[in-house]
Amino acid sequence: MQLSFIGLGAMGSLMARNLIGAGFALRGYDAWPAAVQRFRDKGGQATASAAEAAQGADALILMVVSAAQAEEVLFASGALEALAPDGVVVLMATCPPGAVRDLAQRVQATGRGFVDAPVSGGTAGADAATLSIMVAAEAAVFDRVRPVLRALGNKIFHVGTEPGQGATVKVVNQLLCGVHIAVAAEGMAFASRVGVDPQVVLEILGGSSASSWMLKDRGPRMIQPDPEVSSAIDIFVKDLGIVLDAGREVKAALPLSAAAYQMFLATSGRGDGAADDSQVIRSYGLLNAGRAAPA
Repeated sequence: MQLSFIGLGAMGSLMARNLIGAGFALRGYDAWPAAVQRFRDKGGQATASAAEAAQGADALILMVVSAAQAEEVLFASGALEALAPDGVVVLMATCPPGAVRDLAQRVQATGRGFVDAPVSGGTAGADAATLSIMVAAEAAVFDRVRPVLRALGNKIFHVGTEPGQGATVKVVNQLLCGVHIAVAAEGMAFASRVGVDPQVVLEILGGSSASSWMLKDRGPRMIQPDPEVSSAIDIFVKDLGIVLDAGREVKAALPLSAAAYQMFLATSGRGDGAADDSQVIRSYGLLNAGRAAPA
């Protein structure tokens, strides 16, 4: 099976490496030359354009930043037209469900297949090929790309047959992740404000019913002044924005998501958008700045 991979960023480059390691013939493209060179160094066949990467491919994997980028790659750059007539587009980026449905309709109108397959697991999951993949596709199309997905993740869920269903599950996932990080930061900031050692707080809460995966993972980085970036603040500005847009589309009230979004947005607005997402705690520090701790 000839594959094409567009979007060789932090996660995409690792996913592409795993596909090469699994023995797939892989052509790749990214707008960032350094990413293309890294892909070439890992044994991939680098190309000068998205259309060249997609030429005659059986499947085109998109790990781009947004639905707008996916649209540009597929239609403006000519990648969809270059894909094999019976080829499959596999959209693995986090995108609004409505946008995914629109893209799928346009792709399927050409006779090609479409797989809505967003992922969860971050760079660690991409590196270890342990991503969770939420797939919405017709059964026959899913079966065609299943071996590809197995090279990328160990938790593959067929959530439905309609495009947008996978994206909806990912939206719910990001809703919970974003809110969990923000509320963990709020709790840690509150404890610090009253003078409790944050390391002690983490030790206590990590083994209590108040614990969460996000607290255990992000909590230690929250007490570091400048931790290594695992996932950036701006990722959650984007993803929680998608959550709110999806809620607005179906008139679902999402007040906790809105509050978490504002905290990430405020952090980004101060110039910390590229910082690790645990550093949303900085916004709480500023909210509480200049106020004496209670006696």
